[in-house]
Amino acid sequence: MSDDIDSKALEGPHPSERPETSRRRNPQGIRIDPDAEAEPDTRQVVLSALVAHEPGVLANVASLFSRRQFNIESLTVGATTDENRARITLVIEEPDPGIEQAKKQLQKLVPVVSVTELPADATRRDLALIKVDGTHPDQVQSLVEMYGGQAVDAGQETVTVEITGSEQKIDAAIDAFERFGIVEIVRTGTAALTRGAERTAPNGPQIAEPESKEVPADD
Repeated sequence: MSDDIDSKALEGPHPSERPETSRRRNPQGIRIDPDAEAEPDTRQVVLSALVAHEPGVLANVASLFSRRQFNIESLTVGATTDENRARITLVIEEPDPGIEQAKKQLQKLVPVVSVTELPADATRRDLALIKVDGTHPDQVQSLVEMYGGQAVDAGQETVTVEITGSEQKIDAAIDAFERFGIVEIVRTGTAALTRGAERTAPNGPQIAEPESKEVPADD
């Protein structure tokens, strides 16, 4: 009886005839699923946040993104038409779930009034100051004009030029000015607004003043 059971248990293809699997194993011997290992698709987006114009807001936002390990490409902050509001412009590159999480986490911060993901056709501008060797000022000026920029400082040794435009334009300009010998570069982050009459970020609800905490008097 036992011989019959053993013979049936051995039925099946020889190990050398079994189909091979493409899955690898980790050091612990556990199979690794290639689909689970694949990097998720990411996309670059611009988030515009309207915030209270008060000290510490930018530090709070930067700290939030640092803790959550979001991939920040650019972060800028500036005044708006309302003296009580500032606009933070963030460029991040994340998978779609990460982008949604970033918007939700940003919206939870107390000083944040509203958060908007800008459309792909939004107006985006960067600014760069490029200081180059001043041996050939005429040639430098010709290149500046080609990129629609301007010379903002000129001396016997160096010329500093200002270029404004898309990130791709700034990158191309820097490559072009390499021929003169670049001494220093400084670049801003991205500033962005929606096109046309559409508002970039709604004004949102008024930010409530924090309640003052009464300190009990000493007995």
